[in-house]
Amino acid sequence: MMHTAHTPGRTVLMEDRQCLFFSGFSYLGLHQHPTFKSFMLEGIEQYGTLFPSSRVSNLRLGLYEEIEYALAAQLEQQAAVVFSSGYLSGQAAIHYATTCGELLYAPGAHPAIWHHTPALPVVSRVEWEQQTISQVNNHPDNTYVIVSDTVNPITGTVFNFDWLQQLRSKVLVILDDSHGIGILGPQGKGSIHQVPGTDYVRYLVTASLAKAYSVEGGVVAGSAADIAGLKRTPYFTGSTPMMPANAHAWLQATSLIQQQQHQLKKNIQTATHYLQDIPHDHHPELAIFIFPQYDNRPSLATYLADKDLIISSFPYPLPHHPPVHRAIISALHQQKDIEVLYQFLHSYYH
Repeated sequence: MMHTAHTPGRTVLMEDRQCLFFSGFSYLGLHQHPTFKSFMLEGIEQYGTLFPSSRVSNLRLGLYEEIEYALAAQLEQQAAVVFSSGYLSGQAAIHYATTCGELLYAPGAHPAIWHHTPALPVVSRVEWEQQTISQVNNHPDNTYVIVSDTVNPITGTVFNFDWLQQLRSKVLVILDDSHGIGILGPQGKGSIHQVPGTDYVRYLVTASLAKAYSVEGGVVAGSAADIAGLKRTPYFTGSTPMMPANAHAWLQATSLIQQQQHQLKKNIQTATHYLQDIPHDHHPELAIFIFPQYDNRPSLATYLADKDLIISSFPYPLPHHPPVHRAIISALHQQKDIEVLYQFLHSYYH
């Protein structure tokens, strides 16, 4: 375990050592971008550090409706609602979903969309999909709610939902797109751009705004009726709203976000080119590169840390399992950083 007194960007300062940082999230690097930080400071100057009232109070802040409208448009949904964190948005969505049907969880669903502590399926993803199709089709409309992440950031998997076209009974589908929004699809629309539209499926998309956008907040988007219902729950009426400066910064940063999305795609392409002869797993749209740990070699993470290069490394899926080694590219990285990563990986594996 390592510690720092500084927030990482493309580098991190640890024990007076300046290390390259290929871990964490903040894929677009906005949290350390001077322009984005200036937008945040503008927001604090205009709105202070919080809005000291409930969203259902008789005094409303129009900024929240503005960001909700913009996020609904981005996610191609009728309506949206924002919360102070991605975890809270996931909890709001899943607790609302319990009023819509019995929950059918995908294997490995993220805790943000757990209702209490569910018994997650232990079968393969393909087996679960086939079981779910059969279960839904053999029951009346709106008996079930399907719950799944869209991206697994640990395994670097983007899930395909074409199988939903085989459903013949109506369902609500909860999708946690925390690692897809801002990254996948045109203009960072996220995974919603590639899920099928059918007469039997309606979606409720929840996502953290921190992973790509560096904003402490979360969103749930879906039909106007579902969002109106969600806004009647205590998760909305009883929670503190997201920090107004976060909403302000995100709304001001449209052009900057597009610039950083372009840079991230360029960096992913650069890393893909350099790492061709390095053993790894990688989805072409994700900024996540996963490397094997060979039994006859020292820890890859320790080896790289000794070279002043930090990657993500922790046991998965359970604490007693071997660590998963991942290099995570951000829009802050420069070509020379990726070259250094390649050089040390090459010396380790060859």
